[in-house]
Amino acid sequence: MNELVQFAPMVLDISAKTFAVLGAGIAIGLAALGCGLGMGIVAGHAVEAGARQPEILSKLQTLMIMAIVFIESVCIYALVVSLLLIFVVK
Repeated sequence: MNELVQFAPMVLDISAKTFAVLGAGIAIGLAALGCGLGMGIVAGHAVEAGARQPEILSKLQTLMIMAIVFIESVCIYALVVSLLLIFVVK
């Protein structure tokens, strides 16, 4: 219990900017992880579908690129939120 009492003032002295930068880093990291996994799944299934039906490769490529663009937009939104956290929070 004594260690917790000594730790509390140190946590209370941390500025809001520190938490904003920490939150921005976590947001970008999780967004990149999710986008990377999503793109990998999309690409894997596209390759699998192309191997099954090679005649639809051109349609499949277009659909895959559109899906990857939508997945990447999530990462761009996380970047915008992170930049707002870093530069707006005082």
